[in-house]
Parts: sequence; C-alpha cells; structure tokens
Amino acid sequence: MEDRAAIPVSLPRDNPTQSYWQLDVDEIADLRSTATLPSEAGTVIIGSGITGAAVAYNLASSGVQDIVMVEARQASSGATGRNGGHTKAASYLAFPHHQKEHGTEMAARIARLELANIRAVHAFAKEHGIDCESNPCSTVDVVYDAAQWASAQKSIKALQDAMPGDDAAAYTFYSPEEVREKVYCGKGGDEGVCGGISYEAGSINAYKFTIGVLKLCLGMGMNLQTNTPVTGAKKLPEGGYQVETPRGSIKATRVVVATNGYTAHLFKKFQGVIVPLRGHVTAQRPGLNMPKEGLPGTYSFFYTKGYDYMIPRPKYCKFGGDIVIGGRLTSAVSDGLNEYGTTDDTTEDEDTMSDLRSLLPKYFGDNWGDDDPDGRIRKQWTGIMGYSPDGMPFVGEMPGEKDLWVSAGFQGHGMVLCWMSARALVEMMKERDGEELRGWFPDVFRTSETRFDLVFKGRLRDRVNSSTLEQ
Repeated sequence: MEDRAAIPVSLPRDNPTQSYWQLDVDEIADLRSTATLPSEAGTVIIGSGITGAAVAYNLASSGVQDIVMVEARQASSGATGRNGGHTKAASYLAFPHHQKEHGTEMAARIARLELANIRAVHAFAKEHGIDCESNPCSTVDVVYDAAQWASAQKSIKALQDAMPGDDAAAYTFYSPEEVREKVYCGKGGDEGVCGGISYEAGSINAYKFTIGVLKLCLGMGMNLQTNTPVTGAKKLPEGGYQVETPRGSIKATRVVVATNGYTAHLFKKFQGVIVPLRGHVTAQRPGLNMPKEGLPGTYSFFYTKGYDYMIPRPKYCKFGGDIVIGGRLTSAVSDGLNEYGTTDDTTEDEDTMSDLRSLLPKYFGDNWGDDDPDGRIRKQWTGIMGYSPDGMPFVGEMPGEKDLWVSAGFQGHGMVLCWMSARALVEMMKERDGEELRGWFPDVFRTSETRFDLVFKGRLRDRVNSSTLEQ
C-alpha cells in the first residue's frame, strides 16, 4: 500500500469514461464566464464539484464578491458527477472505531453531522427548486456474512446506547424472511441472507444538484472558468497566492482547494495523505419481474470481503426505474490494490465491471426475471475518490499557510460530508470559529499538522469493524 500511496498524483485526465449522469451534459458544462481569465480575484476556488459549489454558495450568499472558480475539465465532472447518487451515512459502521479513537462525544457528533448533511442537501434542493431527482427515503443494508451481521448488531447497540432517542441512532432490523418480503432479496439467486438493517437515507442526481448550486452562484456574480486546470499555487511575498493555469495566472487574496482525490498534485504535502482511489459504477435496466411500482428505497449489500451500494432511479425521471450499482473493489487484482493511487478514470478494471454487471440477478433472485430486451447495461464508468489515513476529511486553513483553505479527502462518502464541511469551512474563513461551530462540526475533521504524519494503510469504511468491537 505504501508504494501505491507514493504514486505522484496527476491532474484530472482528458477524455474520462462518460458518466451516466452526464449523458445529458448541462449548458454550463464548458462555461467560461469571461473570455479571458481574470488577473485578480478576492477568492479563487479550485474545483467545481459539490464542495467547491457549496463553498461558493455560502460565501456569495453572505455577501462575498469577486469569486472565481476554476475547473480542470467540465463543470462538476469529477467525483460529484461520477458517483452512485447515494445520500447514505451508515454511521453505525464506523461508530465503534470513532468511539475508541476519539471518544463517545466525538463519535456521536460525526453521526449527527452525517444525518444533518443528508437532510440539508435534500432540503436545499427542495427550497431552491433544483431539478435533481432529490429523493429522501429509507435504505436497507442486506447482510450476507454472519460475522458482519453480528458485528452490525453490536455496533448499532453501541451507537444507540450512546445516543438514546437520537434520529441518527434510529435503526430497524429485518429478519431474513422480512428481507425477502419487504426488499425482494434472498429468494432465488444468493439466498444466504443473514438479515437487514433499515434507516434514513436518500438518493439524488448529484451532478444536476451541483450544477443547480453553481447556477445560483453564477446568478450572484461568481466567475466560472471550466477546462482550466490549475498547475500551481505560489505564495506571494506580499500575501495572497498566484494561481497558475495554462491560460494565465490569477492573483488571489485567498484560495480554497476543493480538489478531493487530486489534491496532492497541487500541494505535495498531501502526497500519501489524501490518496486517490478509483471506483466503478454501472447503470442497469431492471429485470422484467422487478416491482412495477419500483423498489422501496436504496440498498447496500455486505458480503465477506466488502460491500456494494445501489439506488433505484425515481419512476418519473428519464430512465426511471434504472438501477445504479457500484462497488466490488475487491474483485480487482490483489483485492483492488491497484485501484489505489491511480487517477485514471479514462479506463476501467474489467474484472470489477464484470462482477458489477452480474450482481443484480444474484441479489434479487426470482424477483429479477429475464433481462430487459434492450439489454441489462445502460452505462458503466469510473471515478476518482480521495482517502486519508485516519478516514477523516481535511477541512480548514493549511497549517502555516495563511489564506490557503482546504476541504478534501471525503473517503467516498462525500454526499454525507461535503455540504456541511463546506458550511463549516466558510464559518472558519469568516472568523466565526467559536463554540457554536465546535458544537456541531467534529474537530477531528480539521486540518492539523499532526495528521500529515499519519501513514496510509487503506480505506477504513470497507465493512463492519468487528475487531474494534471485540476489544
């Protein structure tokens, strides 16, 4: 793993695999608000995904002017525009680890933030009328491994004991029979279901949501410059930064780095600290026996070596009823080792994709039926995530670098971390970093010098951590 984490991180690559969410590319995808790059700006935001968009919105809506956003490729074409569309925390999975490492209060604060983030994203979409298939709903974790089933129950008990009556601790267990009846899994196909766990989550078209946020920012005067990769950000003797691109440079009073898995390309201090990891996703037409009214919510499937995640598209949208499923990291060579350290979303691992293409009839068994006459697979693609040694994002001002701010490293968990992290970052930027912020934003997410000394050993969110529960 050390060798993979040491691979120099590149800029986003040209001609990536086409994401299902970008089959209909938005009109601002290649927007340059001005024909030439501004020579100066008060704030330069690097990255136009959900983090960059949320930071820009929070700044602009509080009256901050002179914001320039630069994006290496098309708008929202990175992880945000390439994910699985899931707003799902599964906080119980990491709770015992967080509790052991950081204490019960901090573990509870993380769980509450994740649920608050899910609710805030869907509430924002509704409030601002963003057409993005926002669908707050329940989810179910279908567990096929007995050890993980036992650990999940222990994890949830620990969480509920620490947070009695809290919405973030509301879980319902399903027996194997209830899984077969309520969520259509385990009858035919893989029948080795141990049980299920249901709780609050949601699904969303993250590309359309983020494009909607960017349009709000453009309406407040933000300057967007797409297809403009940042090649460097040099600290100036008089203060501020010179942001360098192939189209010229911008002198910025302050810089916000919202580049997630690509962060180490610009700031070498993050090499081996935010490590890229390539994920694989597919969009599939439902089998002919699947419920005509659609599935009851979103899903994850836990098995001995990992997990898969899945959302059904709402019936009312284009390709309504399609099923988006991703995961299967351990299907690749050496349990996915070579997926770490790569920024190549122009290609895919065939073993991983082959497994993803075959999963749904196994999970849904008799309820799947024959494939759609047009074929099972509508689209398959890859995207680049960013992982840290301690499983936490980096949010805050860079140590010793005044006015250089970062929000990155979201562990493939960005749809339940990015929005509130951006809100917290702007509070810090506006010097409102007091007790109120510390009351809801976890200190362990903050950028600190000591975290740069940690050694990356792989992602922490693979599965229920039974070893933590046994200690």
